[in-house]
Amino acid sequence: MFNNMLSPHTTHLIAGGCGGTIGAIVTCPLEVVKTRLQSSQEVVLTTNGNVHHVTKKNIGLISAIRNIVKTEGVSALFRGLGPNLVGVAPSRAIYFFAYSETKTFLNARYRPESPGVHLCSAAFAGFTASTLTNPIWFVKTRLQLDKSTKEGSKVSAGSIIKKVYKTEGVRGFYRGVTASYAGISETAIHFMIYEQIKVWLRDGKTDYDNKTFKDFVSFMGAAAVSKSSASILAYPHEVARTRLREGGDKYRGFFQTLRTVAHEEGARALYSGLTTHLVRQIPNTAILMVTYESIVYLLNS
Repeated sequence: MFNNMLSPHTTHLIAGGCGGTIGAIVTCPLEVVKTRLQSSQEVVLTTNGNVHHVTKKNIGLISAIRNIVKTEGVSALFRGLGPNLVGVAPSRAIYFFAYSETKTFLNARYRPESPGVHLCSAAFAGFTASTLTNPIWFVKTRLQLDKSTKEGSKVSAGSIIKKVYKTEGVRGFYRGVTASYAGISETAIHFMIYEQIKVWLRDGKTDYDNKTFKDFVSFMGAAAVSKSSASILAYPHEVARTRLREGGDKYRGFFQTLRTVAHEEGARALYSGLTTHLVRQIPNTAILMVTYESIVYLLNS
């Protein structure tokens, strides 16, 4: 229907942006909880008016959500959603565009649709997207870490931008970018596994052959398996990235942050928030990929 109206470049830009946006909205509360668990900030629970300071390892997903709602309101579960939506559409659009273009380039020069092609394409796409959108994710993280409950004391994206620019300059918005680069390994592994599962599932079909509802359910399953596997392998970079974006001088570099966290809090702290991360990432990635695949299919049919 649309194959004569849109170029392949535009198709992947639109599909990636839509997939990322829908996934971000649905899973935002889990993203907020995950960020809180990854940070070094103290966790406080309130029970019958009493304040309890507890360690993060004792906080479960449901308890964390209930506490945020009780002490900060339901709206706190969607802190950072604005910058997230501002960032996720261009980020995913850039990512899928770069991935598609790199894969096309490499397929013409090496064995088409090989694991190496998928790995290199995902790595380049991740580097491009991380570099261009890091300032947005930086602001989003700062918003999610803010625990202010009074309307007048809550920080805004604008106040964060002004403060960071005044104290650190443009460079300040790239805190955590080295950890994001380290996270490229997660994305590369995810796409390599995902593409291979797709090859097995489609059994000779191309991306443009007729698809049924069962095909798209299979894509969701492939996305869930590949993303969960990659996330477990590369998760410590997520904790390092959040710590680097907190502010202050304690965490200065990627490897220095990993060493500091492991030394002061134990190696287990490098996996703080992993359960929440997986609970969020599995549906988020499944929604993202099936939306992307569906739009690409519709726009090329």
